[in-house]
Amino acid sequence: MEVSERWYRNLESDMGAPLTPETLQRLSDALALGLDERLALYRHVHVNADPVAPGPEGQEQALATLTHLLATHEQYPAYVVDHAWNMLDYTGPMATWFPWVREPEANLLRWALTTPTAREQITEWPRHAALYLAQLRFSLATSRNNRQLGEILDEVLQDRECRRLWEQDAKVIAYRQRNSFRLRIPHVASGDIVVTSQVLLPAYRQDLRYVLLLPESDSATPRSQERQ
Repeated sequence: MEVSERWYRNLESDMGAPLTPETLQRLSDALALGLDERLALYRHVHVNADPVAPGPEGQEQALATLTHLLATHEQYPAYVVDHAWNMLDYTGPMATWFPWVREPEANLLRWALTTPTAREQITEWPRHAALYLAQLRFSLATSRNNRQLGEILDEVLQDRECRRLWEQDAKVIAYRQRNSFRLRIPHVASGDIVVTSQVLLPAYRQDLRYVLLLPESDSATPRSQERQ
């Protein structure tokens, strides 16, 4: 584990020894712990970090499962993003409501915080923008040295309103589970659409995020049905 004898004596005594994520990783490797055992160890010592996620093959398998889940929810807007909020997959209704998801390198945070369309479609945009910024702050804190997240932050802070919101509040939000949105999307419905977000995370791939937007039953009547 590359620790000193003194460190080990302190660990066994009442003095204790620092158990950083790096130390826990070396301990897990030395004991050949499986992923579940590593999770138990990290959570037992209350370290604000999880073990290193499985390799690329694990991500591919998790993404394939989430893609299948999207197919079962084809009647709802839903999408999958990665740790940097890049759009990886989405349902047909999601593309109908938000055509930007079809664009190359579509990114949720970039769209929500920097585009005029988002400010038109998301009612109470300043309040939601503050929440998106709090999620960006969480991503930056938990994905250290991520170049893309740093680039998104730099781009977002060029906007005067986003910079003001960033500087006035240091709130951190991990997930917007069951958060209510009121959307104004004229090409979908004549009135406001109220949706609630449901966030799902794969147990061993929490760098992926599945988000389902559940509309209130009477708030998303398609224009075609209104004309009938």
